[in-house]
Amino acid sequence: MASFHLQKALINPQFEGYKLHSISQNGSVTRYNLEHKATQVTSSNKSLLTFKEMQSRISHNHLATCEKYAVYVDSQFNLIAIFLAPETNQPNFRVVFEIPHSLESASVETHRNEYPSAAFLSSSVVLLADGSGSLYVLRTTERGPFELISFYQLPSSPGLPFRIHSVEFRSPDTVLAILSSRNYADGNGAPVAKKHGHIDFDVWAVKLDVLNVVSSDVQTMNVVWQRRGDDVPTYVTYVPSRQCHLLVGGSVYRNIGTGPLPSYSPMPDEIVPIPRAEENFDSAENGPTKPPPYSWYQTTDSLTIAFPLPYTTPKSNIHIEFSLHSVTLHIHGEALEAIPFPDYHNEAFWGGIDSSSCLWTWDREAEHSFGLLTLHLEKQHEGTRWMRVFKNNTIDVPETLDPSELYKIREALEKYTATLRDGEDISGLGLGRGVPSFAGGEIDEEVDGSVGQQAYLTWVGIDGYSPSWASGSHEIPIRLLSTPLPGSATPIVSLITKESVDGTVFTLGSEDISEWIHTSTFSALAFVLASKRDTRFIYHTNAAVLAFESGAQNRGANVYIYRAVPPMEKWAKQAILKVNDGVGGSLLGVGAIETQEGRQMVICLAENELVTIKDI
Repeated sequence: MASFHLQKALINPQFEGYKLHSISQNGSVTRYNLEHKATQVTSSNKSLLTFKEMQSRISHNHLATCEKYAVYVDSQFNLIAIFLAPETNQPNFRVVFEIPHSLESASVETHRNEYPSAAFLSSSVVLLADGSGSLYVLRTTERGPFELISFYQLPSSPGLPFRIHSVEFRSPDTVLAILSSRNYADGNGAPVAKKHGHIDFDVWAVKLDVLNVVSSDVQTMNVVWQRRGDDVPTYVTYVPSRQCHLLVGGSVYRNIGTGPLPSYSPMPDEIVPIPRAEENFDSAENGPTKPPPYSWYQTTDSLTIAFPLPYTTPKSNIHIEFSLHSVTLHIHGEALEAIPFPDYHNEAFWGGIDSSSCLWTWDREAEHSFGLLTLHLEKQHEGTRWMRVFKNNTIDVPETLDPSELYKIREALEKYTATLRDGEDISGLGLGRGVPSFAGGEIDEEVDGSVGQQAYLTWVGIDGYSPSWASGSHEIPIRLLSTPLPGSATPIVSLITKESVDGTVFTLGSEDISEWIHTSTFSALAFVLASKRDTRFIYHTNAAVLAFESGAQNRGANVYIYRAVPPMEKWAKQAILKVNDGVGGSLLGVGAIETQEGRQMVICLAENELVTIKDI
């Protein structure tokens, strides 16, 4: 069975959060208009998409990359190559192949076409699937169109649409390509009814003699093995040291003729939270983490600080005085036992303020247990970015980046007091809190449970059989957060899985062929990804996780960059870059290519724009 064992030394119970690290938008991101527009539309037909097909299309990467360049298929079904200019790294676009159009009769029911897809065998050979059942093998050229070497179709199902997932050399003269397609027949080969309740997907390994055969006639693919599952593979790679393909997807990929395996449903006594270092779920001392005493947000010329106070506090009990560099704040009356009033006497700010323009407000809403005392400060020096609120305060309260999140400090304190009062057991099993301290008082089980994709790992040898060491590896799924960035130059196979609120990085072991090694942790990664509702692609490199928004409906799209830090670091860096402002259309593909200087550049394909991002 494949093993994913956590290393406690790599889990950071002291982690507090991410701090914004500024990256120059103009210095890192460049946009270029596309003369050859990309599209999410396939050629028309009458078949309807299933829910799983729709899911796979949303996550489909329309961009294929190799070390030096990339390709995509435009709205006119032309293969477009993207090359970087040697000195400027400005992209140049070239039509390198025109996909032949197939003629379809409106009266004939056809299969639902796939998106065109491509995969590089090397920098000189690229394989292209047109999405309607043909596979073209192309040899690259320095100028002009690519040379067509040959084209293929599946032997038993000519015209069956498929998608390319990976391709690699099987021998010096032949290659092995991994394809996937929807299965249109039942177990006995009969067509599946239109309203059939279950749809399967096939994974094909086909051998192509791409170097010795140069022909304009259609060739037949040699099927080496075929597997079937309930979902389209999310990630496919070949591992030479094991001479196996790894298929990662929402189901196990079984041999043809084998019935679906029962899904894994944990028993109630199996659902036990995993303690972190120094956490004891049975100890009364391991109570909920107290929220910070305030939240704050800044603009270029102002600062807003929100203190939660019991709503019963009279305004007359609040005393506040501002000076050019400090504040005095006292609250008279009796505070809650576990939550003292804020008390500052000539407490120095991090920067100077214009005391004559500062004011405070007290908002006591009866429907909340806490009201909000809000200080509105005008900065003395416009454009100065404060690193914290108070100069000498030992409590480092992270800055709130979204003003709409500023007042959530009230809800966090209400949850905290309710937990102290009721002795809340989040696990429901009498085990104490059951969540790491980072998420205390803020975890949303419904949202948190939706982060990532349930995924199974299937190993298939080059002969099509499952290796003995991989038996049972499909029994327990993982919660997949991220796969490697396409085009990223690393030979190591790695996955990031969800573990509580964290993202744990597992790399394939080199000694135990069935073991995955926990090599690092992106603390609180699952927690922060839970707030991203428009994420389309999540990829990782050795140093960072990149979460790309889709930018649908002309809303624009960002990429959120989360940096890796050594264990026991309390803070990590987060950066945000605008990928497009809505004009470029939806994000369709992401990949990495290498510049002439040997540095990695991320390229993002949108419907109307190509965006390059450097130095991230």
